[in-house]
Amino acid sequence: MPDITQQFAQFVANSPLTELSDPFPEPLPIRLYLKRDDLLHPQVSGNKWRKLKYNLLAAHEQGLNTLLTFGGAFSNHLYATAAAGQLTGLRTIGIVRGEELAGSPLNPTLAFCQSQGMQLHFVSRDAYRQKDEPAYLAGLQDRFGPCYVVPEGGTNELAIRGTAEIMPEISHQMGQAPDYVCCSVGTGGTVLGLARTAPPSTTVIGFLALKAPSFTLPQPATCQLAKSYHFGGYAKTTPQLLDFIKGFEQRTGVRIEQVYTGKMLYGIGDLARQGAFPAGATVVAVHTGGLQGRSPLLDETG
Repeated sequence: MPDITQQFAQFVANSPLTELSDPFPEPLPIRLYLKRDDLLHPQVSGNKWRKLKYNLLAAHEQGLNTLLTFGGAFSNHLYATAAAGQLTGLRTIGIVRGEELAGSPLNPTLAFCQSQGMQLHFVSRDAYRQKDEPAYLAGLQDRFGPCYVVPEGGTNELAIRGTAEIMPEISHQMGQAPDYVCCSVGTGGTVLGLARTAPPSTTVIGFLALKAPSFTLPQPATCQLAKSYHFGGYAKTTPQLLDFIKGFEQRTGVRIEQVYTGKMLYGIGDLARQGAFPAGATVVAVHTGGLQGRSPLLDETG
């Protein structure tokens, strides 16, 4: 197996902190920086690499050569896990929600997973709901052999340990702690990691990518949640959001996507217009990658 510890050190060096001079349609009274975790690796980018890091090391230390995990048909997590397995010499198995997909042509996400050597196993939605139950997991171990199990979305304690490293990197790159650090929120693993290592002078804000008014984070979690920028729900979008993303990309030259990072950046701009940030505040937005899920509509012209 390759020396993955050495690989990790190399990848982290590829995540610069960039100040964006003109990111929004109009001038706003904040200094916006982008933490470019999308550049960590071409396929295992953003928070997915952060979340997988210590899980991959744990699998290696336990002598397990197979990763088993879960996701939907368009899962960034499955995509990243398949690529990480290929990079580190681990076999990968993906439990995919939707048994009806077994007889259909693979979409680009699942086709990529398969090209990286991931074994795809399609299950019914009822079976998929059992993914956290010990008896169901034991049955998967009986079927596929000893596996290191990574939960859906990749969030567990080891994942939070990985995302907790983002905040110290930001402070080191900036030379001081920012006033605010923001990230998108799916399962909550990234925002929890940021909150764990943020100094008292830094406010952490998580922007929900899904429509979940009752969503909460485990306590103690010293961060704020912005729940109004989901644009209809997980993976949902609107012409307003797509137009914002196109404009952002034209002004900055940075590619983003509509599921996570685009919603967060829209929310930051909207909060800044409302005066939610003090004038001149330094705001760092974490680009969590996920560009494989970028909508083709973002590349349309006219």
